[in-house]
Amino acid sequence: MTAYTNPLKTRLADGEVVLGMSVRLTRSPDIARIAKTSGHDFLFIDAQHSIFNVETLSNIAQTALAIGIAPLVRVQGIDDPDVSLLLDNGVTGIVYPDINNADEARRAVDVCKFAPLGKRSVTGGYPMFDFAPVPLSEAIPALNDATLLVAMIETVEGLENVEEIAAVPGIDVIHVGTNDLLVNMGKAGRFDDPEIVAAQARVNAACAANGKVAGCGGNRDVTRQAAAVAKGARFFTTQTDIAFLAAAAKDWTTRLREMVERA
Repeated sequence: MTAYTNPLKTRLADGEVVLGMSVRLTRSPDIARIAKTSGHDFLFIDAQHSIFNVETLSNIAQTALAIGIAPLVRVQGIDDPDVSLLLDNGVTGIVYPDINNADEARRAVDVCKFAPLGKRSVTGGYPMFDFAPVPLSEAIPALNDATLLVAMIETVEGLENVEEIAAVPGIDVIHVGTNDLLVNMGKAGRFDDPEIVAAQARVNAACAANGKVAGCGGNRDVTRQAAAVAKGARFFTTQTDIAFLAAAAKDWTTRLREMVERA
């Protein structure tokens, strides 16, 4: 058997903090190599808010697989029809936005995991095994173990049900969508509001009680992210490829123009 272990799940199992680059702009598989060079552990490819076709997603995932960067895709929602197709073609993790209750969490597990955990359909020649003809009796448990399933909490309803969501077998990460949760609370952009701080703490506690990993997304400030780590979160999206590119370009042109003006 050509073995496959998801490096992201290994790091999480070892208690490490993992960092993902949000991908919204880039369509080239080279973004996986940039993520690796810049110190990221995974790609958080955002198919919820950006237009990607499934072939592009697979191409990015194939490169990421080859270099030890975990390719995750945030899909459009709980009813996205492409989830199993993505998992069959190189994607090693699915992020479901806006999970509001345990029933939705169980539906996510049904799609992403093979029996006995879920109801995912089988095929052959999985890229995780370099298309080797691995017997399903070996491939199914290996893929179930390697596939990372992330449920996002983005509403007050989801937060109120987070303990039940975290208790669903097959869910690996509970990820707070800070921006959307703040909007749903009527507190858009108020990242230091006591209510959102308490919400992250509640998610952290629910995860700790159920052997799950707590995540923090949309909170684009290094100091606040470090504070979240100190309180128990370990799964983070750092910034989008758009923001990284814009920030670096702006820094360069600003410094150059300042030097020219002083000359």
